[in-house]
Amino acid sequence: MEERAQVDGVEQEAGAGILHVFGRQLKLCRERAGLDRAELGGRAGYSASTIASFEQGRRIPPPSFIDQADELLDAGGLLKAGKEEVARARYPAFFRDAARLETQAVELHVYATQAAPGLLQTEEYARAVCAMWRPLLDEEVIEQRVAARMARQDIFARRPAPDLSFVVDEAVLHRLLGGERVWRGQLEQFLLAGEKRNVTIQVMPFSRVEHAGLAGPFTLMETKDERRIAYTEVQRASHVHTEREKVRELESAYGTLRAQSFTPEESRALIEKLLGER
Repeated sequence: MEERAQVDGVEQEAGAGILHVFGRQLKLCRERAGLDRAELGGRAGYSASTIASFEQGRRIPPPSFIDQADELLDAGGLLKAGKEEVARARYPAFFRDAARLETQAVELHVYATQAAPGLLQTEEYARAVCAMWRPLLDEEVIEQRVAARMARQDIFARRPAPDLSFVVDEAVLHRLLGGERVWRGQLEQFLLAGEKRNVTIQVMPFSRVEHAGLAGPFTLMETKDERRIAYTEVQRASHVHTEREKVRELESAYGTLRAQSFTPEESRALIEKLLGER
């Protein structure tokens, strides 16, 4: 069986619907507590207009605000109960299923071809990537997506630590997305991440005459309940694959990619060389 993450009006509406339901619940709890928007905002550290945006489903409230509001309004856990679904609404529709599975991963292996993997991106690099999206995104959407991408990186602090590996095409290292300063910061981020004991970063070099990843980028995951899953994405069309035959094909491709790539030590040396040349 294959799970499909559909990118259509239905999925987009589902995310918006979650925000509107949460917003109505927030408004009801606020009114029951006898507070106006300015009073709640003052106690929680937000403006009245921001509270209005949360209540109208136009802005995604951060988890810390949801926790605060639940306590300030004596909601008895009602608002906190929706925190996970609201958090998922931060992601574009085509990535929501993968984001949920990523939080359950004990192993995660990524092959990247166009840009640095989201889990390794610096905030500035992520913002540059989102700003280049076509059709152009609103500034508020860009900030939401950057925040969501940074939140995903909590995986590095998770205990027990998951096994994480990345194969990155060499082209990614040469692409100066966001300008030279942002590019340098991103290469330095690769080096820092590669120092973690549970993280392996390898570069697939231009010089190879054989390449097992020409069909495009993908992610492999194994979850806490021992499900083995693959995720593929192109042009906002995405699939979460659970069918064993398809997952096995991509696992085989990833194993070959790792064998064809530079070793972690050689990859680190290449990144350091690029940094030293500019």
